[in-house]
Amino acid sequence: MSKKQDDDLDYETTGHEWDGIKEYNKPLPRWWLWTFYATIVWGVLYTIAYPAWPGIKEATPGILGFSTRAQVAEDIARFEDANSGINAQLASVELTEIAQDADLNQYAQNAGAAVFRTWCAQCHGSGAAGAKGYPNLLDDDWLWGGDIEAIHATISHGIRNEEDPDARYSEMPAFGEMLAEEEISQVVNYVMSLSGEAQDASLVAAGETVFLDNCAACHMDDGTGDRWQGAPNLTDAIWLYGGDYETLKETVTYSRFGVMPPWTDRLTEAEIRAVASYVHGLGGGEAPVE
Repeated sequence: MSKKQDDDLDYETTGHEWDGIKEYNKPLPRWWLWTFYATIVWGVLYTIAYPAWPGIKEATPGILGFSTRAQVAEDIARFEDANSGINAQLASVELTEIAQDADLNQYAQNAGAAVFRTWCAQCHGSGAAGAKGYPNLLDDDWLWGGDIEAIHATISHGIRNEEDPDARYSEMPAFGEMLAEEEISQVVNYVMSLSGEAQDASLVAAGETVFLDNCAACHMDDGTGDRWQGAPNLTDAIWLYGGDYETLKETVTYSRFGVMPPWTDRLTEAEIRAVASYVHGLGGGEAPVE
């Protein structure tokens, strides 16, 4: 038997043994023990110096008074001070002149992208392509207008926000309360025929009569819609909720009532103008109305 094995026999065991293998009760290395004790001392000192122990309302502040929230607030204030001049310019210049100033436009695009990712992407998607019930901001189909002034007004006041008198507001009636089931089927087939094929072509002629009597006041006689009322164009095959028969039938029967919040109480004027410029520059922005 080797000396190492003889030395091992001098140690007590824990009493655990399996297949002839015993578990010895050897002391830990001194360097490991002192490191362990040092971490305990460091942990106690850390909880004294920095916020650590949770209380009823807040954690203990620590003798150093350090706060990650305060540090972030300081960083934000520092950047706001650094950008105060260009933000003031952005908030005061004519909306149509932002794109004409290269430096101001570049700042607006970058700042607007940050605002969009923070506040708008939850509904419109990170790439602004929208989703069912949330408009695609990349195309040139706009319910209320796609020039930068119209976009700015929509962002500022929202859509169907009853607390803001300047909000965009339109309301489609629930025609299930006014039209018979047969009439709804007829008008749905007619609407489908405006941009594609109807499910039942034999109902299109009757559906046109229903449309002219009940829908043309907002969507116009030719179905091209009316931006002043927020009535969508039904001839372009672009659908907010879907253009299949069942979805259109649900829309006509029960109507839709999507809401967008106003942002004037959450964003500064410079931030609203920045995100308006960003959205306008995504690809579907229109020239100012002459």
